[in-house]
Amino acid sequence: MNTLDLIVLFGTLLFIVAYGVYKTRGQKDIEGYLLGGNTMKWGTIGLSVMATQASAITFISTPGQAYESGMGFVQNYFGLPIALIVVSAVFIPIFYRLKVYTAYEFLEKRFDLKTRYLGAALFLIQRGLAAGITIYAPAIIISSILHWDLTITILGTGILVIIYTVSGGTKAVSITQKQQMAVIMAGMFAAFFMIIGYIGDHTSFGGALEIAGNLGKLEAVNFSTDAGERYTIWSGLTGGFFLALSYFGTDQSQVQRYLGGTSAAESRMGLMFNAILKIPMQFFILFVGVMVYVFFIFYNPPIHFKEASVEIVENSEYAGEFEQLNNQYDVVLQERRVAAENLAKNDISETERNGFATQLKEADARSVAIRQQAKEVILKADDTLETKDSDYVFLTFIITYLPHGLIGLLIAVIFSAAMSSTSSELNALASTTSVDFYKRAIKKDGSPHHYLNTSKLMTFGWGVLAILFAILAKNSENLIEAVNIIGSIFYGTILGIFLVAFFFKKVKGNAVFIAALIAQTGVIVCHFMTEAGMFSLSYLWYNVLGCGSTIILSLILQGVLGSKKA
Repeated sequence: MNTLDLIVLFGTLLFIVAYGVYKTRGQKDIEGYLLGGNTMKWGTIGLSVMATQASAITFISTPGQAYESGMGFVQNYFGLPIALIVVSAVFIPIFYRLKVYTAYEFLEKRFDLKTRYLGAALFLIQRGLAAGITIYAPAIIISSILHWDLTITILGTGILVIIYTVSGGTKAVSITQKQQMAVIMAGMFAAFFMIIGYIGDHTSFGGALEIAGNLGKLEAVNFSTDAGERYTIWSGLTGGFFLALSYFGTDQSQVQRYLGGTSAAESRMGLMFNAILKIPMQFFILFVGVMVYVFFIFYNPPIHFKEASVEIVENSEYAGEFEQLNNQYDVVLQERRVAAENLAKNDISETERNGFATQLKEADARSVAIRQQAKEVILKADDTLETKDSDYVFLTFIITYLPHGLIGLLIAVIFSAAMSSTSSELNALASTTSVDFYKRAIKKDGSPHHYLNTSKLMTFGWGVLAILFAILAKNSENLIEAVNIIGSIFYGTILGIFLVAFFFKKVKGNAVFIAALIAQTGVIVCHFMTEAGMFSLSYLWYNVLGCGSTIILSLILQGVLGSKKA
């Protein structure tokens, strides 16, 4: 990065922070702070909901996910439009009618106080951890690229978010997210057209698609019925539906976005905006990752994208072995490139085309195998290193091949996405802590000004905790998967509680409370058994398991406990 990149980067970020602080000055009560005074229109709601979900992890990890595995991750979102229709039809009318600040207030009205506390606590646990990851994700990349200290980078990201989130609350979050989404989409489209321009020096866009298709990168739908397959159309439509239903219907970071609307109709319109555009947006980001893969067929990629790990192994006793693999890798890359160039030609017979496609697949498979061997050598040099490098793929392309100025804009995209999602999470965590715990159990008769100051203090406190979580985070998975895994462990149980509340009127508080505890324990046990290799279950099914178990156990326990009021 040069001076121009730094000007673009810091100029963009400081403008967003200053704009958010300026536009939301003068908050006087908790309603204005937590709900934005119910002044937001559907466009602001729609962009805010989308920006909350589209964290920095989306723009760092999703292209890397596609680079490694192709378009299949898009199936994760197939159930989302259906879920948003259900939220609009069922959840929004109830929340507006009861005039709640948080989704969990409803649980006390329907069941009892302990069930409200349980729902709120489950949210605080999973969203508090996720907030740390959304800060950590861009920080590890930026620190690696700019050679900044990781802790300082995390602190810088977190402090920027805390400034305008503490200052302006929900309205500051929603207002700044419009600017952040504009920066994000401008940056992603600019990167995409640059990629296509580079590839165009070697083949047409159609040729690029043919290359990607032959390597299986364009397979967006998997009809496998194997429950161990991480992404299939069935897990997307079912597990993805339950994940999205719980996220948009019961996660305060999303509920708070649409509770700030001027009316229920505006909130519904904001959610329908996402129902229509979310899958195309994710498809586009994944497609960018696939095109990066094709790009690196013509422009040799490094054997390992995480420079820090490469430096360690090159300065170890295994440097010779690593260099030998690097040489083998260069030879295979050349073979792959020649096969791709031949395949992209127009004037070849079908027999020749099939032959070149086979050569491309074989060379690509060998390149993947050599990359895996390189990871094993890295572990020999230092077994504490994380060898999964997909989160560095897109950033490597940006820093190495994009012009200055655009590099600064793309780094600003990552920071903007981190700030938008983290600010929503901090705002929601503060709302839940202030309303569901402090105002309900500690001080019930405080003044509006007192609760406003308390909410700001809670926002600051959660910001500090998120920074601490980020510093302690470990990159054991592709980051976008890590966030979804954390959410899936808890979301199913929370959703089950709400669905029992909506549709099973005979079930009382004691039954659903006990059922939720058992169901949550079961999901956690299943996750650790899967991690230990005792059996294989895609994490998307955790949502179905948690939700279904909570509902079924609630009905059974209510029958055992009787119909006495909880």
